[in-house]
Amino acid sequence: MHISQAQQSPPSKPKYVTIINDEIVSMDKVNEYAKQGYIKQMVKGVSESERTRLSKKIGDEIGDKEFIILIAIYTEEEKREKENASKTITGTKASPTTAVKLVLELELNIAAKDFTVQMLDGSKVKLSSLKGKVVLINFWATWCAPCLMEFYDIPAKILEPFKNKDFVFLPISKGESRQKVALKMERLKKDGIHFPVAIDPKGTISNLYLAETIPKNVLIDKNGIIRYVSVGKEEGNLDKLVLEIKQLLDK
Repeated sequence: MHISQAQQSPPSKPKYVTIINDEIVSMDKVNEYAKQGYIKQMVKGVSESERTRLSKKIGDEIGDKEFIILIAIYTEEEKREKENASKTITGTKASPTTAVKLVLELELNIAAKDFTVQMLDGSKVKLSSLKGKVVLINFWATWCAPCLMEFYDIPAKILEPFKNKDFVFLPISKGESRQKVALKMERLKKDGIHFPVAIDPKGTISNLYLAETIPKNVLIDKNGIIRYVSVGKEEGNLDKLVLEIKQLLDK
């Protein structure tokens, strides 16, 4: 059974486009606003209708809606009010950002919970049937820009190097319909991303693996034991995954 397949050529990776007041701005400009305290809100990804509106005003160089970053900035009056308000707060200590835990952790070195998932082509895969192979489960969604960015790196860093090994890549879309996932994969195919994916419309499997924050990668050894988990699209995440996969394949 071939769940994953190698790519023919490296895909062209998209870029984030940052927009302030309906104008594309550079990261230097964003950093300048940030240093001066003007950043009010930053939102990654927009609706299709908002993408259409922006495209009519700016042009199609804004790219796909998932890679648009909208930044709202304070007016001079709002900025003054914010600064005055902060001055009146004394004797308090801001709680660290780590106080809000966004990542639910899976316990390592325990048996992976079994499940049966439907692939986009209608076939079904039972996790326990893949014993004897190293399995990388990737939880993602069509609206998740970091997930999609990761997709552009996976072919060259993971699929191609391990295509002739006892290795299976099993990406599972979280909480989305087959139609929505099919449309996104068809779009990604134009960029050279064309590997089989599974769907989890009700989020049952995602919940089973505590995939609250995505992208989430769960690496399972040949005996069905969870050995490594990574969450988020951080620099070096895939490189660490590659090393972990190699170690498990060599055992």
